Amino acid sequence: QVQLVESGGGSVQAGGSLRLSCAASGRTFSSYAMAWFRQPPGKEREFVAAIRWSSGDTYYADSVEGRFTISRDNAKNMVYLQMNSLKPEDTAVYYCAARAYHSSSYVPSKGEYYGYWGQGTQVTVSS
Repeated sequence: QVQLVESGGGSVQAGGSLRLSCAASGRTFSSYAMAWFRQPPGKEREFVAAIRWSSGDTYYADSVEGRFTISRDNAKNMVYLQMNSLKPEDTAVYYCAARAYHSSSYVPSKGEYYGYWGQGTQVTVSS
């Protein structure tokens, strides 16, 4: 059983920064890729950023490119999301997701490619 636990959410004013963390644990945890998704109030879940565990290749949604940075600590099984220049439209519940295995069809921005999800952490950005 793999568990993902997010932390670091909170309330911040527009222009501010937050750093989200996701701790992965489990008896035989190994990861091919990890990602952050978010669900704004009243909207569908959307992709934010992803990182391939071994290569460190990163992927970002256009809406966060240049403002958010995803990173990982392989030794600690942690993934982070540094969020700068936050905007009110970044308000959402942020979810950490993990994919355990390689797939030639893997698409980083598609939620269906991730088999493990955290419980989410709320980020609120006020204007």
